[in-house]
Amino acid sequence: MIRVLLAEDQGIVRGALAALLSLEPDIAVVAEVSRGDEVLAAAQEAQPDVALLDIEMPGLSGLEAAGLLHERLPACRVLILTTFGRPGYLRRAMDSGAAGFLVKDAPAHRLADAIRRAAAGERVVDPELAVAALSVGSNPLTDREREVLRAAARGRSLAEIARSLHLSEGTVRNYLSAAIQKLDARNSKEASCIAEQNGWL
Repeated sequence: MIRVLLAEDQGIVRGALAALLSLEPDIAVVAEVSRGDEVLAAAQEAQPDVALLDIEMPGLSGLEAAGLLHERLPACRVLILTTFGRPGYLRRAMDSGAAGFLVKDAPAHRLADAIRRAAAGERVVDPELAVAALSVGSNPLTDREREVLRAAARGRSLAEIARSLHLSEGTVRNYLSAAIQKLDARNSKEASCIAEQNGWL
């Protein structure tokens, strides 16, 4: 029996996934959580073979939770399940130690198959997303440029960004300028949109 942990912040989606997986004779959902910061404790208690994590959750993102699981419970294989098939998310998921990456609109039988393959030690990646990730290339932004761009995307002023990141306004301006140039954008708003669409923020 393959033991599965489900981490999904939307109760209806989590319930539907649990119900679907309960129909599989060789898969048992042994833990369910609604927050990313609950994943590690639940996994340590339930000892799942596979953790199915949504990317966008309160507390910690699925990518951050995947990194923790990879570090603390390396025997647990992580599958990222997301609504957002963004190429940058795929790269970040693989960098965080995930065994696979699937989009939520994939057929139900593909999810059960992915869980079996992950439990068997295989890597499982949505084929269309893999092609998109290869065509887009890797994230050109540094960690600090991403941090500044993320803050700018929330509508913060230069002064607010500088204060929150303990930088001078000139340094913030330089990071924004570098990000805009790297993404071939006209301004920070467009740069944020490009980075967000590619899963780089």
